[in-house]
Amino acid sequence: MRTKTFAAAALLAAASLTLTACGSGDDSNKPVAVVSEEAGTDKAATVLDKPFEKPDLVLTDTQGKKYDLRKETKGKPTLIYFGYTHCPDVCPLTMNNIAVAKKQLPKAEQDELRVVFVTTDPKRDTSAELGKWLKGIDSSFVGLTGDFATIQAGARTLGISIEPTTKDKNGKLVSEHGTQVIAFSPKTDGGYVLYGEDATVDDYTKDLPKIVKGEKP
Repeated sequence: MRTKTFAAAALLAAASLTLTACGSGDDSNKPVAVVSEEAGTDKAATVLDKPFEKPDLVLTDTQGKKYDLRKETKGKPTLIYFGYTHCPDVCPLTMNNIAVAKKQLPKAEQDELRVVFVTTDPKRDTSAELGKWLKGIDSSFVGLTGDFATIQAGARTLGISIEPTTKDKNGKLVSEHGTQVIAFSPKTDGGYVLYGEDATVDDYTKDLPKIVKGEKP
């Protein structure tokens, strides 16, 4: 497996972030996302020797109910990703990769795994919109929306940068957001593995059996 070990603090201090466009082509009806990613790395997974603390977030799920992230995922293997439903490529690709890999797990382990998608575009991503979008990927995935400032602060605790949705000079909607997936251990509730946007179905398929047990991939 393609992994490397870093101290979380060193990772955050040393990471060089670049901006790249999610969308391509000239279709003006499609919003373009601008995402931040770590430069200079070809590794799909980074194993952290100092795990992230799980964000203290209380948001709204796809049923319109309050969802306490720490409480609801305590003791459960959990993957967290910040993105938005209007993203034309990176966000749906990441979620679909995880969904395909998840289906390779035994049913009991699938039931244990929590995959949480937190919107970076809460003005458009209502509970209903999130529910409709996630239903087409995996209906068991948790979709969360709420106040942007709260979401932004929660993402920041994981070293993930997100910015309010804006329009570019061509009038296209643009969202800047980090594309990392953070895996949290069911044993410690610490975020101990970080995946970049280059993580493939095979990467997740190989790693999830260990993630659900709280082991290092």
